[in-house]
Amino acid sequence: MQLQCHLESNNLMPPTQSAYRAHYSTETAMLKIFNDMLLAADRGEVTALCMLDLTAAFDTVDHEVLLNKLNRMFGLSGIALNWLRSYLTDRSYTVIYAGNTSCEVIIICSVPQGSVLGPLLFILYSSDLPKLATKRDILAFLFADDIQLYRHCSMAAVAVTVLGVRYCVYDISCWMSSHRLKLNPDKTEFLWIGTPNMLSKLPAGGPQLQLENCVIPVSTEARSLGVIIQSDLEMKRHVQFVSRACFFQLRQLRSIRHSVDVSTASTLIHAFISS
Repeated sequence: MQLQCHLESNNLMPPTQSAYRAHYSTETAMLKIFNDMLLAADRGEVTALCMLDLTAAFDTVDHEVLLNKLNRMFGLSGIALNWLRSYLTDRSYTVIYAGNTSCEVIIICSVPQGSVLGPLLFILYSSDLPKLATKRDILAFLFADDIQLYRHCSMAAVAVTVLGVRYCVYDISCWMSSHRLKLNPDKTEFLWIGTPNMLSKLPAGGPQLQLENCVIPVSTEARSLGVIIQSDLEMKRHVQFVSRACFFQLRQLRSIRHSVDVSTASTLIHAFISS
């Protein structure tokens, strides 16, 4: 794809975005975040981890804002920019069910999902987010619309750190409002990460994250990109979850094993269990 080649050759891809990029995945994202937290624990520090979620992010992308950003930040102009404008605008959809067709609706925002370009356009649209975090001395790592914010600190700097995370989330919320996006506070998670010894020194589990209209309580575990992260950096809960899911699939396959040949059974095992 010409757009992908342009972005890669000019080093324009957001460096902390792991989605929809060659050689990047949820695995690379989680390895980076988890490794940083382990190194911080080795230094005797704790990590404030805030996981943000966007509401219907792909569906609310503003076309004009996106096109302006593609022009100013990523160097698209002329025929290429006009082609993308034509691709995004004047799209419509209908729903057909049981032989009945709904009225046609013109799509005034969003990127086409299920397409090659749609996800790429979204990560370019949201490329400002890591820069906002950096201004607050917060680390940010993204996978599509899943945003992981974290900052390491000593025990003496816990209060300052949670305040920095709060201001960072506020900056991101303001940016999203100007870009027609919206944070989902119901899915926001906040954890203090460290060794059991360090966590025991935090009063009442550590300070909570105060946002504009709500308080995000401190969790002891949360799921991020399919991995259960525990505040004490153990993997026991995640191993239990994976084992339970694998045994469930094995029981399902056992019930149909006599009906399939070896090749089909092997394919099913690799698809549902080995993966």
